[in-house]
Amino acid sequence: MASDILIIGGGFGGVWSALAAARVRERHGADLTITLVTPGDDLVIRPRLYEADPAAVRVPLERILQPTGVVRVAGIATAVDTGQRSVSVTHADGRIERSGYGRLILASGSALRRPDLPGAEHLFDVDTLAGAVALDTHLHALPARPEGSGRFTAVVVGAGFTGLEVATEMVGRLRALAGPAADEVRVVLVERAETLGPELGQGPHDVIKEAVEELGIEVMLNATVASLDAGRVRLSGGTEIPAHTAVWTVGMTASPLTRQVPGRRDPLGRLRVDAHLRVPESPQVFAAGDTAAAMADGAHPTVQSCQYAIPLGRYAGHNAAADLLGRPLMEFAPAPYVTCLDLGAAGAVLTTGWERSVKLTGGKAKELKRTIVEKRIYPPLDDLTALLNAGDPEGVWG
Repeated sequence: MASDILIIGGGFGGVWSALAAARVRERHGADLTITLVTPGDDLVIRPRLYEADPAAVRVPLERILQPTGVVRVAGIATAVDTGQRSVSVTHADGRIERSGYGRLILASGSALRRPDLPGAEHLFDVDTLAGAVALDTHLHALPARPEGSGRFTAVVVGAGFTGLEVATEMVGRLRALAGPAADEVRVVLVERAETLGPELGQGPHDVIKEAVEELGIEVMLNATVASLDAGRVRLSGGTEIPAHTAVWTVGMTASPLTRQVPGRRDPLGRLRVDAHLRVPESPQVFAAGDTAAAMADGAHPTVQSCQYAIPLGRYAGHNAAADLLGRPLMEFAPAPYVTCLDLGAAGAVLTTGWERSVKLTGGKAKELKRTIVEKRIYPPLDDLTALLNAGDPEGVWG
C-alpha cells in the first residue's frame, strides 16, 4: 500500500487535513491519492466528552471522507520510518501492513498522562470516548449503591480547563441521577496549585470562583491525591473523602509517534514545525493537531485544543498537497485566540486574547459555548462542495 499523502489520525487535525488536501486536489485537477489511517469508525467530538451521554458525540467518518475520495484504512499506526518514507499499520486481526508515502501528516493527537499512585485503576477520565462512556456507565449505576457511602460524591482532580468543565457539569449529572437523594450530591475539586484554573490566568478567575461557589463545589487547593480505592480518595495532607467516583484530568502529552520522527520537540512532546507546519528535520513530514508545536503568532505557541486542531489540519493538508504539486505553501495564520469555558448550570465564560479578558458570561456565554461545540466544530456530512469548502485554510474557524 502506498499513498501520495498519508494522514495518521482520525481526530480534528487528521480529518481537516484530509479535507484540505482533497480541496487542493480538486482545485488543480490533480491525481493524488489521499489516505487516512485511524482505528475508529467515527470522528469523536472530544471537547464534548465531559457531557452526559458521551456515546452520542461522534460522527461517522465515512460520511466525511467517502464523498471527498479520501481512503480510510482501519488500523493503528505503530511505527514511522522517515528514511524509508513508510508507516507500519497494525490491523484488528493482528496483520501488519507497511504503507509508503510521498508526504506524511502526523495528526495522531495526544493522551492523558495517567498517574502512578496506589489505586490509580479506580480513576476515570474523559480523554477518550471509551473512557467517557465508562464514566457515564459508572454514574448510572450509582443509585443502586448503599445510601450514605459517598455514592453521589465525585472527586475531580485538576482545576484546569477540563477539570472545571467536568466538575461543573458533574453537579447536574449527579443530581439528575440522584433524584430524591439529591442532597447526597457532593463534588470536590482538587488542585495542586494555589488557585482555580491556574493556566487560565487572572482574567476569568473571579467568574470561575463565583460559578464554583454557586454550584456548591468544594475546592481543595494545594492538594494532590495520594491514593484511592473503589470507595475512598485520600489526599496528600491526610484528608479522606468517601467517594465512589474519581476523575483524573491532569496532564497531556503528544502521541508517542512524534518520537519516531526526527525533529525537535516541546515539553508536551509535540513536534516543532515551521510556518508551513513542516518538520524541518523531516521535510516530507507535516504535523497537525495536538502533535504540532506551531506558533499561533509571533509570541505564543498553539495550545492543545480543538480551536487550533482544525486550522492546523487545514494548513497541513493544504501544504502537503501543494508541496507535492509544486504549488505555493501557505503560512499558518489562525484566528485570534479565544477560550469559552463551560460552567455547567452556572453558565460559561468567554475570554479573548492571551491575557484572557472576559467578554461574555452567564447564559449568553453558555449559548455561545453550545453553538461552538454542537455546531461550529462539526464537519459537514455527505455534501462534497461543503466538505471541500470546510478544508479552506482561509475559511472561518469551525
